[in-house]
Amino acid sequence: MKLVPHRVLPWRGLVQPPSRAFSSTTKRALIKPISELPDRITPTYQQRPSNTLLALEWPSPPRNILITKKKRTPGITASLVEYTTHLASTYPSINIIVEPESAAEIHEQLAFPVYTYSTPSPNSDPPHLSDKTDLVCTLGGDGTILRASSLFSHAATVPPILSFAMGTIGFLGEWKFREYKKAFREVYMSGASDAYAKLEFPESEPDSAPAPRTCPEDPLDKPLSYADIRGKAMGSTRTARILLRNRLRVGVFGPDGQRLNSAASSGDTYALNEVILHRGSSPHLKIIDVFVGGRFLTEAVADGMIISSPTGSTAYSLSSGGSIVHPLVPSLCLTPICPRSLSFRPLVLPAETPITLRLGDKNRGRDVEVSIDGKRISEGIGEGMEVRVVGEQVRSAAKEWCGGVPSIVRGLSGTEADEEDHWVGGLNALLKFNYPFGDQDAEGGHRWA
Repeated sequence: MKLVPHRVLPWRGLVQPPSRAFSSTTKRALIKPISELPDRITPTYQQRPSNTLLALEWPSPPRNILITKKKRTPGITASLVEYTTHLASTYPSINIIVEPESAAEIHEQLAFPVYTYSTPSPNSDPPHLSDKTDLVCTLGGDGTILRASSLFSHAATVPPILSFAMGTIGFLGEWKFREYKKAFREVYMSGASDAYAKLEFPESEPDSAPAPRTCPEDPLDKPLSYADIRGKAMGSTRTARILLRNRLRVGVFGPDGQRLNSAASSGDTYALNEVILHRGSSPHLKIIDVFVGGRFLTEAVADGMIISSPTGSTAYSLSSGGSIVHPLVPSLCLTPICPRSLSFRPLVLPAETPITLRLGDKNRGRDVEVSIDGKRISEGIGEGMEVRVVGEQVRSAAKEWCGGVPSIVRGLSGTEADEEDHWVGGLNALLKFNYPFGDQDAEGGHRWA
């Protein structure tokens, strides 16, 4: 067979251009670990003689801001991007911390890096989070606030929480999201002006690329550097108000005495809302021995028992017939769930009174569940299991405020009494006490069927 010579294409003989050299510059990381952040700045809470709420005072401006949001809600995700962009552009020295899911979801939409933490092991807190976070902001409902609090469930102190009500239940939310610029500015500047005036500010801001301003015409969007706040704090008489919410200290122990709710080194778990012992999927009522202050109280036969904090008194405990307790009353609420005996009524006890719930040996079914602020514990629970609860200590021997969940509440305009009325007015608006039955006509009267 005769070979046909291969025809050389005209462009193959040309000299190939040199290959393009790639840049050796390291690509900027858009998601960074929180271990790189500076240590946490811890504020103080001052008691005013004429106020029942505490005053928030920063020793220096907060830098590391943790933002949590309601999951699987596109509208709130867009609000998160708007909020973080505003903070990065207006407060250049602030570092934004978000949850791992949120970091993966929004980091490509931002012109600045965000920080996040690694997924914690079961019954433990995210590493470094409590040591790095100055302030927590929540975008969502009460469940988002509870989830934010649970990130510090093994920490003795929780950073202040600034909550924006964007969910379906709003007992704990204080601010509307449209007020986020004003709300954050008040919190950021809260404290005595002389403390800010004595700060030694850095000569230059961090070299991260500034984010675009969200609204150049808005004065609250003006970039604010450390030098700008010298002597411009709100002052000691215009501090942000803090409602310190008491938590529960919870220990769950198996029949063999082994701790089930956390690692042995972590100790008790702190709960903002409640701890629940429930029959779960079992069709049988549970027989629970109840001890108060170390003394036997009763053998409860019920679907379960609830021990709630004053904050949790408006949750499952309220639905089970428990009392509503003001969050400033240090107490524990013991509420049975569908008890067999109608004479077993809910109890309100002093916060320092230890309560023990023990699963008795008379139970027909062994299945039972323990839930701490919505996190279930099902393994290792059986006959002889104990749930031990006592109120958290929120004031040290030196009379300094510690512990609890510092919730930043709205300050209303008007007299001092009006400013302390946020809980009463909010509760009435949500529960609608003595709200009339029937439809109202256009003139405010009632039409009865």
